[in-house]
Amino acid sequence: MSVFPKISLRLEVEKYLKEGFMNKEIVSAFGKQAAERKFETLLNHLSHPPSFTTVRVNTHLASVQHVKDLLFDELQKQFNGLNVPILQHPDLQDVLLIPVIGPRKNIKKQHCEAIVGAQCGHAVLRGAHVYVPGIVSASKFMKAGDLISVYSDIKGKCKKGAKEFDGTKVFLGNGISELSRKEIFSGLPELKGIGIRMTEPVYLSPSFDNVLPSYLFLQNLPSAVVTHVLNPQPGEKILDLCAAPGGKTTHIAALMRDQGEVIALDKIPNKVEKIKQNALLLGLNSIKAFCFDGTKALQLDMVKDAEGKPPFLPESFDRVLLDAPCSGMGQRPNMACSWTLKEVTSYQPLQRKLFTVAVELLRPGGVLVYSTCTITLAENEEQVAWALRTFPYLQLQPQEPQIGGEGMMGAGLAFEQLKQLQRFDPSVVPLRDTDIDSLRDARVEDMIWLANKDCIGFFIAKFIKCKST
Repeated sequence: MSVFPKISLRLEVEKYLKEGFMNKEIVSAFGKQAAERKFETLLNHLSHPPSFTTVRVNTHLASVQHVKDLLFDELQKQFNGLNVPILQHPDLQDVLLIPVIGPRKNIKKQHCEAIVGAQCGHAVLRGAHVYVPGIVSASKFMKAGDLISVYSDIKGKCKKGAKEFDGTKVFLGNGISELSRKEIFSGLPELKGIGIRMTEPVYLSPSFDNVLPSYLFLQNLPSAVVTHVLNPQPGEKILDLCAAPGGKTTHIAALMRDQGEVIALDKIPNKVEKIKQNALLLGLNSIKAFCFDGTKALQLDMVKDAEGKPPFLPESFDRVLLDAPCSGMGQRPNMACSWTLKEVTSYQPLQRKLFTVAVELLRPGGVLVYSTCTITLAENEEQVAWALRTFPYLQLQPQEPQIGGEGMMGAGLAFEQLKQLQRFDPSVVPLRDTDIDSLRDARVEDMIWLANKDCIGFFIAKFIKCKST
């Protein structure tokens, strides 16, 4: 059931998305009303969190069963003995699923309030506590130890340090303040820890802050599917072209049993440091991370060899993952996006530049996987159609495991080609309330089915390069 309004978008952006979801192919196949209803359902789903928290087990350091047992003990502590099941995904053996309890509607709102920024609010809905930098406003007399109602400023209108806020705000639940208002807004840069510890969130999810950090990686379900689709093998040389923060990079290395070479590129220095930190934390030695612009990763001067550093000579890699920079319109929960149409549509040219580099760097017979966490036709199916026209030696491949739905009509792809794509579309299942009683009676198969459907919006395409370029 819906507890939040649908995602708030600029009119020009909503119109653009609607045109994609109500294109001629879709309308002629399903009818205008059905297409419009599906689009509105999707907008509504985007403002709500997925039904499950997904974590990937670092199988390089521990068995799934061992980590599952440790996690069960941790959740018992966090949920005060509440028996929330942990499910191992049958098609993704290294993935564990934890149902999200909520929305919980009987939480009493408190007189004392704190307003948090939209990004902080989204994190709270996925199980996080409120960290000091995320707090925008707090009631005048708020003290450490007070019970506080926490709200999200979804449109970014609240002034930092305000004592009250009457703009658009969404209730996230209650928590205990760790600091007073005066301490929070003292301006001390070292204040970065927990400001409010959530005790009664609207959606109850586990907090993974420093929980089994060497054994677990918090990851959306489709993000874990991508690496299994890539299917890296021990001893191969693999490129993750846009790798930060390293979730897929470390997954690649783990599936290869840390044997071979995984090159990770990102052009933002602190993000590259994050990849290195994650590799170290997870005990993976096959990863080499470089601060480098992926669009310039191809070395055209055949004379010079950079000795394992970017740029690289053509046909250097057995497999390439291009988890492309995108508009991110599939992320959940997302209650408001202030982006202009120009910003939303700016990614297609960049994705094509990166894709061209990825194709050149891939050896003949090698596998290229392209993925995004967005829902737009332009960044997904249209890119596949463009790639098949531009690189006739590329062939679409069936994907294993196939967990998402088929691709969306509208880019001129044949039905057989759409079946080889994976589009994760959260609108295919209704939003539902989950409480501990309904979990007790639920069948495991039904819960897995729901986890596969009610996740973030995501897209995956898999290609093979048939001959040398």
